[in-house]
Amino acid sequence: MEILIISGLSGAGKSRAASFLEDMGFYIVDNMPAAMILKFAEFCAGGSQRYDKVALVYDVRTSNSPTELFDVLDTLKHSGVCSLLFLEAEPETIIKRYKETRRRHPLMKQTASLEAAVLAECELMKPLRQRADYIIDTTHLSTAQLRGELLRNFGNGTSEKGGMNISIISFGFKYGLPMEADLVFDVRCMPNPYYIPELKHQNGLDEPVRNFVFQYQQTKDFVEKTEDLLDFLLPNFVDEGKSELVIAVGCTGGKHRSVCLAKEFADFITRRGYAVTLGHRDISRR
Repeated sequence: MEILIISGLSGAGKSRAASFLEDMGFYIVDNMPAAMILKFAEFCAGGSQRYDKVALVYDVRTSNSPTELFDVLDTLKHSGVCSLLFLEAEPETIIKRYKETRRRHPLMKQTASLEAAVLAECELMKPLRQRADYIIDTTHLSTAQLRGELLRNFGNGTSEKGGMNISIISFGFKYGLPMEADLVFDVRCMPNPYYIPELKHQNGLDEPVRNFVFQYQQTKDFVEKTEDLLDFLLPNFVDEGKSELVIAVGCTGGKHRSVCLAKEFADFITRRGYAVTLGHRDISRR
């Protein structure tokens, strides 16, 4: 069992982090009081696999002092199942975020202004910050970059290569581009098996069609250059926190060349350790 306690400054991104962690397989509980965490941990330990990975969002609103959490942390860390993630941002950034959303800071009732509330919370949360196992400053992080940070720290075993799933689709340009495509490769410049009578009614999954397409040096060069490009692009997409990438490979009818090359790229990307699904949108069209 793994328990991650998410805490930090209001407006620093705790809710968004919890949402990303939920996508990564964590069971999320929001604003649980410290007094209930140990009982909940016992429940999780005796429960189903659904509670093997739990993230608890601890907010300043659940207690008068973060020190209430210290005994709980010491107990859980002693058993080796707990870690603490602390999210923070510069006061100016938090103030700007609150003004943009027009939400009310949880300490506004005890202070004279939003700035005073933010600074008071920074002081209040210092002892908890010192106990943190992970600290993420979201001041200059985009949403995708925050997700990437969480994947790097807590994504072990959730999926291949930082959690990015890659879909490869072959298609025919005569039937339109796939609307969901992020990258499109046009392979209509390759020699066309359609004009070979014995290959016309086969498709790119058949060995004779594949042999025909790959016998040409221009096909081999195209594949080599495209795979070099993919080797460069894919890690950068992962670093940006992209979770889904759709690569479309198109020829005229979507039955011969695009099918061959989509499968070639899918095999290549799979060998690189990514999660890949392969589909052929137009392979069955007449």
